[in-house]
Amino acid sequence: MSLPHAILTALLEKPSSGLELTRRFDKSIGYFWSATHQQIYRELGRLEGEGFIRTLPAEQPARGQKKRYEVLPAGRAELARWTAAAQDPKPQRDVLLLRLRAAAVVGTAGLEADLGRHLELHRRQLAEYEEIERRDFPPDRDAPQDRLRHLVLRAGIDLETFWTRWLTHALTELAGLPDETSPPEHRTTDGTPG
Repeated sequence: MSLPHAILTALLEKPSSGLELTRRFDKSIGYFWSATHQQIYRELGRLEGEGFIRTLPAEQPARGQKKRYEVLPAGRAELARWTAAAQDPKPQRDVLLLRLRAAAVVGTAGLEADLGRHLELHRRQLAEYEEIERRDFPPDRDAPQDRLRHLVLRAGIDLETFWTRWLTHALTELAGLPDETSPPEHRTTDGTPG
């Protein structure tokens, strides 16, 4: 996903100012695609320059009034083109998994505490997503747009559920390992110390 398409999506849902977009990113899209205030404003200027969005006329001219943006037909067409295009999954890159792999050769000192911290963070995020689901997606909310938004939220719930289960398992595995603070002895391919 790219920031311009995230912004086009948000503006099609509701015309907004840059500040309103930043707040909306923090509360929804930002859960799976984050952007800073500066990145959003930079992209708004680019999208406007390309003719994908426009500044809405002010209801009452006032100094310092926030610009509000809406999507133009060219922007809607670009978002539809992007949505329909094929895209390969991105390879998994996670520093925690790399650190765990590194621990196999340098030892596990300090890793258990950080895995516990990660577990707590994922539990909190899962609880937040589940609260959003209870609040925003009752069983009778079944419009096509709601079903698609709920599907995105379910991805977040399922990912956080995966991480909480995996981290619980990883902590159990670590607890069962011999107490090791130094790296294992390096051996050559023929099994002799190297």
